[in-house]
Amino acid sequence: MGYLWPAKGEARFYETVGLWSDGRWPCNLVLANVKSVKEPWAVITDERPSLNTLWQYALRLRVEELFLDSKSGAFELEASGIRSATALERLYLVAAVAILYGTTQGMAVQLDGLRTQVDPHWTRGISYLKIGLRWLKGAVNKGRPLLQLIALFTIDPEPCFASKKAEAQYYDRIWFSRIQSLHCQLPPWEAA
Repeated sequence: MGYLWPAKGEARFYETVGLWSDGRWPCNLVLANVKSVKEPWAVITDERPSLNTLWQYALRLRVEELFLDSKSGAFELEASGIRSATALERLYLVAAVAILYGTTQGMAVQLDGLRTQVDPHWTRGISYLKIGLRWLKGAVNKGRPLLQLIALFTIDPEPCFASKKAEAQYYDRIWFSRIQSLHCQLPPWEAA
């Protein structure tokens, strides 16, 4: 069965799709051509396909910012030049602890209403990690206090957007003018 990409602003949900050329692995498929996004999305899932599937995928894309922070954005781990697997494991462990500590420090800065001391945006424009690292630099260089660590947020009280345009694009991203839901038939050997 061939799948057609939806037009801009449309999504298609396919239930019970056979994965790979032999179709032996049943799954669900979501194809979406999201407005303001360059390339269409194809999401394979074991859950029932829905708009929530696309929201979860969009949140996953926001997680990519964490990887950017941990690689070239904050610690430049890729530039370490380390070739030893053992040494790389140690470096990544130290970086993971630093990311966790910096992020919780940034969240504490946000909750204490001190964000504008390290982030000049009207609303939060940088990650909690970068806020925390800037606060920690101030603790070393300017005598700022270290803040009491807090639990990681389960819901972000102030999502991060570098500009009003980026915020508008994020919230306008996953709206569709047309949504189709199709149920596919598994091959006879899988239907039993």
